[in-house]
Amino acid sequence: MRAGMSTACLYPMELEKAFRLLAESGVQNMEIFINSNCELYEPYLSDMLAVQREYGTRVTSVHPFTCGIESMMLFTEYERRVDDILEYYKIFFDRMSKFGARYFILHGNKSTNYCPEERYFQRFLRLQETAGEFGVTAAQENVARCVSGDLGFLSRMKAALGDKAVFALDTKQALRAGHDPIEAVRTLGGNIRHLHFSDSGSAGDCLLFGKGEYDNLTLFRELQNAGFEGTVALELYRSGYGSISELTENYRELALVIDKFADKKSGKN
Repeated sequence: MRAGMSTACLYPMELEKAFRLLAESGVQNMEIFINSNCELYEPYLSDMLAVQREYGTRVTSVHPFTCGIESMMLFTEYERRVDDILEYYKIFFDRMSKFGARYFILHGNKSTNYCPEERYFQRFLRLQETAGEFGVTAAQENVARCVSGDLGFLSRMKAALGDKAVFALDTKQALRAGHDPIEAVRTLGGNIRHLHFSDSGSAGDCLLFGKGEYDNLTLFRELQNAGFEGTVALELYRSGYGSISELTENYRELALVIDKFADKKSGKN
């Protein structure tokens, strides 16, 4: 288990600038949020790969800007769209392999678009198989406005797909959907491989670490008990913090806490 951060925290700063700034600030594990199609190509690709080599930054995951069209492209009866989006996602997977990124984040189907669960699971398997050709793993994120906001749905997905059902848990989205992130960890267990983290409390549900009243230590302990070895990635809206220095300092605070859990697991004092 390790601390990280999403470049989405700096939106609407351009991706390559956000990536460099976070790398220069000492963020060791990063999720790249691709905001535009051009960012999959030159010169942005080479620029960010050069920054990665310079600072030794680990890219753990990629979040595509296409989440808004996943309902239409992946989960309707029109098979040709599925073929098209999987071909397009191969570009993402290829770029991810260059960075060594493992997890491709999927929002999935919106609640307003009917899709039988059997079809949903089959389509997710196709995505998972295509990603696997590039050494990439698709991770279903829980999103309150999507069918994945329902913990019961995610539990059935786990039962249907076994180890192929890989999840990225978002703490604020869990709370917005009406269930506790700790409950989600206990339900989904080792199938959770990545975490979008923000604190929550009376001031909101997308706060800096330690700025809310949520029982984060129990959350981290439950993750550890479930065998979680992924990234606890800060993912905040720009309104969730003041200065960029405040954000990067908060990352360091989170990293110190997460490192203590890692040290206990390894038996270090």
